[in-house]
Parts: sequence; C-alpha cells; structure tokens
Amino acid sequence: MFGASIAIAGVLVLSCEPVVKVTAPVLRLVALLGFAGVLSSAVEAQQNDSVKPAVVQPGAPGKPSKTLPPSTKAALPPRSQADVEFMQGMIMHHAQAIEMTALIDSHTDNNDLHSLGARISRSQSGEIKFMQRWLAVRGESVSMSPQKMPGHTEMDQHMDMSHESMHLMPGMLTPEQMEALRKARGADFDRLFLTGMIQHHNGALTMVKDLFDTAGAGQDAELFNFATDVDTGQRAEIRIMQEMLDKKHFQ
Repeated sequence: MFGASIAIAGVLVLSCEPVVKVTAPVLRLVALLGFAGVLSSAVEAQQNDSVKPAVVQPGAPGKPSKTLPPSTKAALPPRSQADVEFMQGMIMHHAQAIEMTALIDSHTDNNDLHSLGARISRSQSGEIKFMQRWLAVRGESVSMSPQKMPGHTEMDQHMDMSHESMHLMPGMLTPEQMEALRKARGADFDRLFLTGMIQHHNGALTMVKDLFDTAGAGQDAELFNFATDVDTGQRAEIRIMQEMLDKKHFQ
C-alpha cells in the first residue's frame, strides 16, 4: 500500500509536471498582456494630452510668437482703417491690371508679352480672391467708399457715380491711357502696355509704402505677408518689363 501511495504520488508528481510546463507560458502571457494594457492606457492618456491643440499667437513683424493656453478662443488680430482701405484699394488696382492683360491676345503676337500677361493675370486674380476673403471675414466691404477714394471732394457727392473711374489709386492708368492702349496694335501696343504696367506696378509699390508708413497699420500677419509679397513680386516684374522695353524693337 505504501508503495502504491508512492506510485500514486509519483504519478501525481509526474502528472503535475506537464501542467506546470503549460501554465508557465500562459502566466507569462497574462503578465505581458497586463503590462501591455497598462502601457496602452499610459500611451492613450499621453495621446489624449497631446491632441490638445497648442494656440500660437504670431508676433508683430520682428517680434516672437507666443503660446497661449488651450482654453484661449480664436480671435482675429486687430486691424486699422488703413489696412481695410489698402485691401479695398488694391482690389481696384489689381482689377485694372487684369483688364490690361486681357487685351494682349487680340492686340499683339509678342510671345514674351503673352507669357508676362498670363503671369500677371494669374497672380493678381488669386490675390484679389485673397483680399476679398480677408475683408469678408472681417465684415468689411470689398469696395472702397467713394469718400475714401483719392481726389474725392465734397462736390463729388452730388455727381453721378459713373465718374468713379476718375478716382484712381496710385499708378492706375487714366481713361485716356486705357483708350490709347485699346486702340494700339503690334509694337505700339507692346510699348504702351509695358510703360503703362510699369507705371501701374510703381503705384502698387507706393500703396505698400504708404501702408507701412501709417502708424498702427500693417500689423496683421496675413496682411503684412501679402503686402510684402506684392512689393517683392512687382519689383521683379518691373525689372522684367524694363528689360523688354529696352529691347531695340520697342524703341
């Protein structure tokens, strides 16, 4: 009987051995899964913290940006009346440039002028859309009030607004200049277009300078970047047009 007990005990011992072999990996797996669950919870918590957006307030030109608390509500940067009038006036200014480029297809075969005109039309059409959005978001009209137009007088209030074209932004072509451009063809058109567009671009540079010379104006980051791009782009185009104008067949 004792031997049987030993035998049984031996069986029990031997039978327990595979059980230990089976459960050990399982226990390790359970432990790993438990650790993974803890790690996943920690990562998820970290991710939840990281998805909270950081609110960054751009600084004024030359000033550093600031990180604001997540509870900060978005607000448009302050603007001055000069900012609004600059955008409104530049829309009018760009519109005439696009009108000028629209004449190229039917008035000249000059390939260089066709390329230049397409570039001006494409860039200024996009800029007009930007300026219209900038004004609309701020609840401003896209058109300048007649009283704010250059050359406006009290007498103009009693005039038919069909005379609005008399009030031109800096550099814009007069009605007489536009009429001469429409009538010209070939090399004459090329010359009038280039001299007129150089005048036009110089006027835009004046508008940018006037904006930045106005106290408190041009501090809005979007407007500052846009006005700076206008200045840089139109200076480059003036150089291109001057080189074209200096060619012998344009003399």
